Amino acid sequence: KKEVYNKWDPASPRGSRNFNPFETFKGNSPDASGIYPGEARYKDPKRGDVSYAIMMVEKADIDDMTANPKAG
Repeated sequence: KKEVYNKWDPASPRGSRNFNPFETFKGNSPDASGIYPGEARYKDPKRGDVSYAIMMVEKADIDDMTANPKAG
């Protein structure tokens, strides 16, 4: 997700190659192409391992992104 976020340009139109992977719609995250559940072509993403330590690192990253949003 970080790689996609770093390539995301908020000033450009949203598309399958330009979207914020951390944004949600009604509590749902987009798949790898930026498509949400219920939309055509949605693919259920493969879930990685989950641990509390990993979740805390991801939370710190998201807090940093929220505190320093991209201009656009």
